[in-house]
Amino acid sequence: MADAAIKLNSGHSMPVLGLGVWRADPGVLHNVVLQALKLGYRHFDCAADYKNEEELGVALAEGIAQGLVKREELFITTKLWNSDHGHVMEACKDSLKNLQIDYLDLYLIHFPIATRHTGVGTTESAKDVDGVLDIDVTISLETTWHAMEELVSAGLTKSIGISNYDIFLTRDCLAYAKIKPAVNQIETHPYFQRESLVQFCLKHGIAVTAHTPLGGGAANIEWFGAVSCLEDPILQGVARKYHKTPAQIALRWGVQRNTSVIPKSDKLERLKQNHDIFDFKLDDEDMKTIKSIDKRLRTNDPTRFWNINLFA
Repeated sequence: MADAAIKLNSGHSMPVLGLGVWRADPGVLHNVVLQALKLGYRHFDCAADYKNEEELGVALAEGIAQGLVKREELFITTKLWNSDHGHVMEACKDSLKNLQIDYLDLYLIHFPIATRHTGVGTTESAKDVDGVLDIDVTISLETTWHAMEELVSAGLTKSIGISNYDIFLTRDCLAYAKIKPAVNQIETHPYFQRESLVQFCLKHGIAVTAHTPLGGGAANIEWFGAVSCLEDPILQGVARKYHKTPAQIALRWGVQRNTSVIPKSDKLERLKQNHDIFDFKLDDEDMKTIKSIDKRLRTNDPTRFWNINLFA
């Protein structure tokens, strides 16, 4: 079931497996996307902050021109950057221009924080005189959300959602939303399972997408000093049982807990492996076993870049 999808509260469907493009190397992403299309990937997750919307757009346009896929078969997500909370419409249109498309399938608030505006399309994190993230206290998340709702009315995106929201902020969004968030995209993987948040979202009709579904791998080890769940002996043991890789087990576990997963890879073999998770099913005992290795370990922490811990 490589075309397995989650029905969103907006009425649209989102493939449970996608390709994330954060930290995709410039000049490499174009070929990766074309390979992914040939393998059957239809869900692509990007963001203005990733600085590769243009390269993704060129690759998708080429894939469409080659007949690999039709636009209506694609599910394209991008995200509103922190500095554009007061300029939602302009930021969305800028992303559409970069991606060479007329509408998005999903537009997300990247982080629940507004920072000093630095110009649409400019995504550096503005700092104050002390080198700390320059937070704008004049723009509420409610104001930003209502601007997101206007994008749906304008036909610029089919669905809207949130990202990196905890239970408190998600609950608040539900209270003031005229259009409910369709998705909450959060870090979650076997070492950071966040069961309460996942279940809260699902209970209230909000789909959950797992970014960093493999724990970030070598990049997060290097950037954040993280520990990789893929090295866990228990996860490796489950992988041997099913004759799969630990990454495939982690992704399958994510799908079976009713989340969508968007692993990133620029290697053809791993693209194939990440896509090859629909020909087996973890039994209940193995799902419980993986549940037991939760370390409540966040591996993706922007504190390093912002000099402020927003998750404290």
